[in-house]
Amino acid sequence: MTLISMSAHADHPLLADYVSMTDVKLRSSLEVERGLFMAESYNVIERALEAGAQPRSFMMSEKWLEKFSPLFSGFPDVPVFVGTESELESTTGFHVHRGALASMQRPRERSVESVLEGARTVAVLENIVDHTNVGAMFRSAAALGVDAVLVTPSAADPLYRRAIRVSMGTVFQVPWARLDSWPRGGVETLCAHGFDTLALALTEDSRPLHEVDLSASRKVAFVLGTEGHGLTERTLRAVDESVIIPMSGGVDSLNVAAASAVVFWQREACMRA
Repeated sequence: MTLISMSAHADHPLLADYVSMTDVKLRSSLEVERGLFMAESYNVIERALEAGAQPRSFMMSEKWLEKFSPLFSGFPDVPVFVGTESELESTTGFHVHRGALASMQRPRERSVESVLEGARTVAVLENIVDHTNVGAMFRSAAALGVDAVLVTPSAADPLYRRAIRVSMGTVFQVPWARLDSWPRGGVETLCAHGFDTLALALTEDSRPLHEVDLSASRKVAFVLGTEGHGLTERTLRAVDESVIIPMSGGVDSLNVAAASAVVFWQREACMRA
């Protein structure tokens, strides 16, 4: 391993990967420009490495070296920055309480066609901008049999640190791609691959989820909308049909991440029937 003291090498160029990590706007552009993403915690870093991600560097305090050594020992030429907890916090902007961080090389983006190949259940995240929701939806997708995820041009980056953390690293498990355009172009692409597009929306003609054919004979793409305004009118006009989760207790909707888990579970149950 290549251990590097943060205090003795404060000007090391790779330390710049870890600066201002709480500035969402800055990090969202910086990480894409530099071609990197950040992984946090043992489980997330492990899943990223198992998925083939290439580390640029690791960062942790000395007390975590032994625990994390199985992860970085396979990369003897990759620097491991070691510092005090205060040094880590002053660099990143937050208390690193999950043990370690790793700066990873961002993988080459996959094409929409490649992630749709062989898929039968797809989730489309339309303009979902909350990284926590994105991460939670990927976690549900991985747990409940979704084959691929498509994100629209304005949706948040699934490889942003918070999204990765909330997903428990499942963003490396579920194939995903970013659509070039939506709904025009994207809906047509799904149709060309044999998918029926089902929008989760509160509309007058929405059908209750349990009445919709979600059997294995049907290729289904669930379209889930942004946290505040839901799906756009253009999307609702473009999809094949709209569905709704029946509710009681005076509640008319769920958080989009919770709603996604419900429809994914229903789909998986119908496919197994």
